[in-house]
Amino acid sequence: MPAAQEGQAARLASVRAWLLAVAALVFLMVSVGGATRLTGSGLSITEWQPIVGTLPPMSEAAWQEAFAKYKRIPQYEHVNRGMSLEGFKFIYWWEWAHRFLGRLIGAAFLLPFLYFLAAGAIPRAEVPRLAGLFALGALQGLAGWYMVASGLADRIDVSQYRLALHLGLAMVILGALIWVALSLGGRRERAARPTAATLAAAGIVGLVLAQIVLGALVAGLRAGASYNTWPLLDGRLLPDGLLAMSPWYANLGENALTVQFNHRMAAYILVAAAAWHAWATRGDAHARRGAALLAAAVLAQAALGVWTLLAQVPLALGLAHQAGAAAVLAIAVWHLHRLRRGGP
Repeated sequence: MPAAQEGQAARLASVRAWLLAVAALVFLMVSVGGATRLTGSGLSITEWQPIVGTLPPMSEAAWQEAFAKYKRIPQYEHVNRGMSLEGFKFIYWWEWAHRFLGRLIGAAFLLPFLYFLAAGAIPRAEVPRLAGLFALGALQGLAGWYMVASGLADRIDVSQYRLALHLGLAMVILGALIWVALSLGGRRERAARPTAATLAAAGIVGLVLAQIVLGALVAGLRAGASYNTWPLLDGRLLPDGLLAMSPWYANLGENALTVQFNHRMAAYILVAAAAWHAWATRGDAHARRGAALLAAAVLAQAALGVWTLLAQVPLALGLAHQAGAAAVLAIAVWHLHRLRRGGP
């Protein structure tokens, strides 16, 4: 390989490693975000201060001021009334860590991006993609505050719809980072028609994202804390009360029974789709290993979900289940990318 090509390959490898490192930070942030939800910490910081808020309270007076602000919101009044300062510090640190990670991800993306851009390490065709990823990250910060703001006035928790938006966007960013990283330096040609395996893999990526959004609705309504039996739900395969609310579509996001039922059904569909994809590609040397890995990951995540439900969502299992969802998405995106490239 000529020296110029070797140099370009090395630069692309550095850019790819950077993007995958940022993806790892996003994965970590998704996990910490799950902890803030499960510990009830998300509303402990009642202001959005992108710059000043980087530092936590540094004195006793500052802690008392932050605690006084928390005492003004409904969650304290109706859920945590009488909480000690030490108890407040526990939930504050979880939310602060979540926001700090968001700021760290922004810096970890922007600063190397500017460096690689100045050094000419980023192919010109990739610059708009990377700029778009940064814009998505900024939008995610706004979505996070939009979610928190929903719980500061008339609710004791955040809106499940805004939680679903926030988590769904995080997963889109994770998948996009992995896709762009894998695409660097790859062949540009595309098959005239996607194969059946490629279409199936793309459909599974879509199903995984939809299931993650449904899971966010379950989390937002704390629907996993009730109906803790499996395979029966409320003692039946098809329980009463699925359409108890009017209009009917309100049940899709506000009826805890319906939301959990939908999450279960989507899990069954996803497991069946991944298993069928693995079986259908068993004779395809290029696709079968990725399809088998994806099917195994989906099945393991479903089993973890059942365990989490039966155990009534303890912190460790809840975090593992959310992290598992991100891992399944990463595997699904990687598998789809391999099929789209059409080579090893």
